[in-house]
Amino acid sequence: MDESSRPSLLVVDDDEGFVEAAVTLAQLHNFESSAAPSLGAARAAMRRRRFDLVLVDLHLPDGSGFDLVEEMEYPHSPVAVVTGNASIASAARAVRLPVSDYLIKPLERARFDALLERAQAHWLAQQPSAAVAAPCGDFVGTSAAMQSVYRQVRRIAPTAANVLLVGESGTGKELAARAIHDLSGRGGPFVAVNCGAVAPELLASHLFGHERGSFTGAVRQHRGYFEQAQGGTILLDEITEMPAPLQAHLLRVLETRSLIRVGGDTEQALDVRIVAATNRDPEDAMANGRLREDLFFRLGEFVLQLPPLRLRGGDLELIGESLLAGLNRRYGADRRFAAGTWNAVAGYSWPGNVRELRNVVHRAYILSEGTEIELPPLHDTARHRDEFDGCLVFPVGTRLDLIQREMLLRTLAHFGGDKARTAEALGVSIKTIYNHLARYGDDAAA
Repeated sequence: MDESSRPSLLVVDDDEGFVEAAVTLAQLHNFESSAAPSLGAARAAMRRRRFDLVLVDLHLPDGSGFDLVEEMEYPHSPVAVVTGNASIASAARAVRLPVSDYLIKPLERARFDALLERAQAHWLAQQPSAAVAAPCGDFVGTSAAMQSVYRQVRRIAPTAANVLLVGESGTGKELAARAIHDLSGRGGPFVAVNCGAVAPELLASHLFGHERGSFTGAVRQHRGYFEQAQGGTILLDEITEMPAPLQAHLLRVLETRSLIRVGGDTEQALDVRIVAATNRDPEDAMANGRLREDLFFRLGEFVLQLPPLRLRGGDLELIGESLLAGLNRRYGADRRFAAGTWNAVAGYSWPGNVRELRNVVHRAYILSEGTEIELPPLHDTARHRDEFDGCLVFPVGTRLDLIQREMLLRTLAHFGGDKARTAEALGVSIKTIYNHLARYGDDAAA
């Protein structure tokens, strides 16, 4: 990719462990990263190109990071200094210089994420106005955060690179995967698989297929999702829910671009674009054993971060109006939002993102009696469930199937995706859990 396709980061530090950690975190925000172990190496790198963010350690083998900051021509890209030995003197000096942030090792993750987001916004603002990207696929929104997503989708779609989509539940990861497929030019189908909605013992058969008689109940040959996606794209949603042994199997498929059906011995070549998705932090998932590190680096040739709704500015109203238009078409009506609707919810964080907004709008639509739609007080229907100490609150008139669905999904989230504990808590079999998740389909996806 060229330099303008995504923001760039230069990490100036002789601590290899710190550099590796910073680069990995930056990758999750889609930064292209370079490293320099000294002031001399940093100067050489900055002569070759311009960086959108420079992270420089104060104590380097050939001088102080402040020296580099003072040499940079102003106005320059955002610069943050980092040190493992914070002092009042160095903090005061940083204040006097055009420094964006003063960070202390070990890095506070939230603060570093915020720095990367500011740098990305600064980079986006520098792009030519003619480069404003139109929404792609079924996305709705014109915010700066989504402009970045649209550009990245259009740049990565025509390539053969594997893609890892990272974002909170409800941010539109499947929409992004479909857009990548639609813009890729691949003639085969798009196949979406929710790895968390299939029983672990059946997932291998579902993904890779099986031969007749390979296990009890295998009465005929079965083509798995990978074969069904031949010539197209497969989305492996909730990739961190895939059992570790199966992740090793998937890694081999990625490396060989071929598969062998369960119970078979014939290797079949694959021509499938792989897009994976997770609502978990990949770093945490790797640390907790939910995601193999080698698989992450295979899947994450390109990492695309989907922004939460709370960071999408004016997109909230645009999405709401789009949802309402869809409901009007569905029900053959002509309703509108009451005046002041969006101001009334401006301070809400939407922890469930676009999916939560869709549910809130749909419920309000069903319960409204006139031509105007009023969203209910969010603390009554959609406030983050932690504020209720684990309780769920539903308005009178909510359909029982919606209550059941919400109860299952929230309990599943409470137990960190552990379906066995969810089944035990709800007093049902684990098979019932899988059956419900399969029926919920896309709405239950991360």
